Amino acid sequence: MPEPKQERAVKTREEILRAAAEVFDERGYSGASMREIMKRAGVTLGAVYFHFPNKEALALAVMRAQPTSIVPALKSQGLQRLVDITFVWSHKLQTDSMLRAGVRLTSEQTGFGLDDATPYQEWAGIMEECLADGQTAGDVRADVDVRMLAEFVVSACTGMQAYSLLASGRKDLPERARSMWQLLMPAIATSSAADTIDVSAAREATVNA
Repeated sequence: MPEPKQERAVKTREEILRAAAEVFDERGYSGASMREIMKRAGVTLGAVYFHFPNKEALALAVMRAQPTSIVPALKSQGLQRLVDITFVWSHKLQTDSMLRAGVRLTSEQTGFGLDDATPYQEWAGIMEECLADGQTAGDVRADVDVRMLAEFVVSACTGMQAYSLLASGRKDLPERARSMWQLLMPAIATSSAADTIDVSAAREATVNA
């Protein structure tokens, strides 16, 4: 039975997006071309332009796809979920072209005429939700401003990955993520959560298994 037209369209869009992420990851925005993305995706140029009217639209789609590489796979909740998100993120930035390209494009976007804070805002929203759930569960202190903390963690992770990229090619990023939580946890977690929120290397290995 032939594949339904709508399913084919969704599949084609995903293939184009994956190919674009690979090319953007390797070459950056200025070095990528729609024709190279077309060839990498194995589709026609018309198909690329049907789904994405220009390279800028493709870059925006890649930038905004970052959370899909991480969040759906995690089963933990609240503060532990937030810790786990950063653990998976720190590993996937070493291997996942979609995530790497999204981070690269987001940080370089002013150089190619964009000014879009949406990727940072989406991450902050996800992290704020985790922290609010953690507060409800009694793991995050009641006096913590979860929105402010979420914004801070996004900012910290943004700088941390940039530093790690230059210092070690991101090889030390998981260690840096653990260190961040070891520093933050005493200030944000309740005393009852001290023995339950796991920020160890063993936890990091488990969620990335």
